[in-house]
Amino acid sequence: MSSAQIQALEIGALAKIMNELDYYQLLGVDPTATPAEIRKAFHASSRNFHPDANRRLDLELRNQCAQISKRVTEAYCVLRDPRRRRSYDARSDGDKNLRIQIAEAKNADRQQAKAERRGRTPQGRQFHAKAEADIKKGNLAGAIQNIQMALTFEGKNPGLESLLEELRARKKQNA
Repeated sequence: MSSAQIQALEIGALAKIMNELDYYQLLGVDPTATPAEIRKAFHASSRNFHPDANRRLDLELRNQCAQISKRVTEAYCVLRDPRRRRSYDARSDGDKNLRIQIAEAKNADRQQAKAERRGRTPQGRQFHAKAEADIKKGNLAGAIQNIQMALTFEGKNPGLESLLEELRARKKQNA
């Protein structure tokens, strides 16, 4: 087998499994790798898989090289930034195979849902905060009144509406 055939086999194999690899595996470095080691691995991978370095290959293999190159660059962009790397390393075990954009999107979605429950408008958030304070004091009637006020500014906010139902149910149980 010639070296060109071996390289083609490697490219095809990596393209098939690349979505199962985390960023460290993709770059071929240990999770304790230093920034210099990560940079060195990135440059080596870039030389091997960049489409321009493989322009003599057939179209399918060049496209696979382009996909691998994009993922290698993505991995490098995450691992070279200390903040992003900490975020990537802190993923829960269930998120280990998720790419960082997917994990960040899930986190952003959770944050958005949480913010929506607290209110989308300044007035809605203000009355939600007052309701939270009333709940801590045990003043369910005041909390209900503040959530109702928040809803006058929020319109149809499912988070606030479900909180209102929950507070009314709790008040009914306590009566």
